[in-house]
Order: sequence, then structure tokens, then C-alpha cells
Amino acid sequence: TEMNIEMIEAAAARLAGHARRTPLLSSPFLDEIAGRRVLVKPECLQLTGSFKFRGAWSAISALDPAVRARGVIAFSSGNHAQGVAFACRHFGVKGTIFMPVTTPQQKIDKTKIFGGDAIKIVLTGDYFDDTLAAAQAFCTAAGAQFLAPFDDPSVIEGQASVGVEILDQMGETPPDLVILPVGGGGLAAGVTGYLRATAPQTEFRF
Repeated sequence: TEMNIEMIEAAAARLAGHARRTPLLSSPFLDEIAGRRVLVKPECLQLTGSFKFRGAWSAISALDPAVRARGVIAFSSGNHAQGVAFACRHFGVKGTIFMPVTTPQQKIDKTKIFGGDAIKIVLTGDYFDDTLAAAQAFCTAAGAQFLAPFDDPSVIEGQASVGVEILDQMGETPPDLVILPVGGGGLAAGVTGYLRATAPQTEFRF
């Protein structure tokens, strides 16, 4: 999918000073195994422990104040929930987060800590699809903004800020190869979309 580079850079600007600019770390051990220079971008050091913070902040910070006032709805078993909770608390947005009943208690507790009084957690559904359906039905009834964990343009633009940082940190020599994890695909879509447009010789593995 063609990415809007201006929107990605705008999301990166909104994240500046709020998201952690995670470093690119090197390891002689990894270099030896790979037979080439390897750099690792540890998004586990991000504010809520995951790159998902970037997408949640991007999406909520981009909302019109009138839309924010109606609240946001999200569904997640953990990382997206924590990012949304953090952003809701910062922006004073009321958030309702739907999580499967099988979600580990630790993830529920962390989401509550990040969101405080700004959020409400609803545990429902044994499976991901059941939780999603409940969240969407509630969203329709409440007239609130739905924030999908990966297939939302403003969320993808926030995840793409990882690519913006990589290119900036590497300076005049962009990466030859970028290896990305894929769950829902938001990070992969954002980073590949940005780097394909700005550093077209870069290859990708997933």
C-alpha cells in the first residue's frame, strides 16, 4: 500500500519528545553470526515496553478535540491496550479497552496503571474475534472513536516513526536489510512503506 510520507513525518513530529528515541545497538557477537554488521533497535525500551505506544499516541494525538471528547474504544490483549491507556491519561481522553477474558492478569494490571482513571477495562470474549466484535458493537452504540491495534492509518503512521528514526540514526548510509516482526502487520506496513519511499535500495525480511 502506498504510504503518505508527509503523514508519517507528521506523526513522528507529534511523537518527538514523548516517545523514547530508542537507540541502534551493535553486538560483535551478532555481527560474527550474521557475517555482516547488525544493528538492533530495542523497542522493548519504549515507554510502555513496546512499539505499540507509538501508534496509540499518534492516533489519539491526531484526533480532533471534539472527537476526543466522545472518548475512544480499543481492543487488545496487552501492548496496544497499554499504549492507548498511556495516551488517554496524558490527553485526558476517556478510553474503554476491551480485552479477552484469557488476558494475563499482569497485562491487565499494567494497562490499569498506565491509564489510571482515564480508562475502563472490559474483559469479554474467549477469542480475539469475540472481543473485537464486542468492542465494535459498543463503539457503534457509544458513538466513540475506534482505535484498531494495527489496521488504522494513524496507528500505522505512528509505528512508521521507527523507520523515520532508523534512517535518521544511520545518516547517509541507509540499511541494506531490515528484519521486522509481524503480528497484525502495522509495524511492518509503516516501516516498509516509509523506507521504500525514502531508501528504495533497502530490502526487507519478516
